[in-house]
Amino acid sequence: MNEPATAGVLRVVIADDQPLVRAGLTTMIGAEPDLEVVAAVADGRAAVDAARSLRADVVCMDIRMPGTDGITATLELCGPDVADPVPVLVITTFDVDEYLFGALEAGASGFLLKDAEPEAVVDAVRAVAAGHGTLDNSLTRRVLQEMVSRRRTQPVVAARATELLTPRELDILLLLAEGMSNDDIARRLVLEVSTIKSHLARMLPKLGVKSRLQAVVWAYQNGLVKTGG
Repeated sequence: MNEPATAGVLRVVIADDQPLVRAGLTTMIGAEPDLEVVAAVADGRAAVDAARSLRADVVCMDIRMPGTDGITATLELCGPDVADPVPVLVITTFDVDEYLFGALEAGASGFLLKDAEPEAVVDAVRAVAAGHGTLDNSLTRRVLQEMVSRRRTQPVVAARATELLTPRELDILLLLAEGMSNDDIARRLVLEVSTIKSHLARMLPKLGVKSRLQAVVWAYQNGLVKTGG
């Protein structure tokens, strides 16, 4: 039987086929008092198995690995048909659109490059575990522009957004698209953070998405906000 998680400590699985990268991420993440690396594995299949058996809160996933790659593993962990999703933070050396969009479409909640600062990595792990999306700042505008150009709209289009969402949910979605945190949104709207979380919990299923990041992509993709600001 697995040991229960320590209260307040996030359980992290690391998946990367390079031993030095696994060791580096394990040391970096494990040094934080609120984070615990419960497994460090070399391929996507092992990542899925470890995440499920060890009740991981977050999986830090590389993309190109032997056997089951990171995108396939992400789809198994948090794809649209997964009943009990495990959040995935993709951390890769590959700044390639095909991989980036594949990871987001598979359900990943965040995407960082491996040259990110250590503080950015540990902050991203916490953010993804909390249900917040995160995206490397250098990639954000390109991602949104590409999503808009593809026009791969969700079944409910922007014209129906005001019917689909309550006015308050629409306010929150637009503030999410500005990059605001729950605390920021609560201050702007003069609401409790718990109220913002409740609105998000109801809003995400309406959009057919599972994370804040995917909700922001939906907003840009469907024309609610523009990449030019």
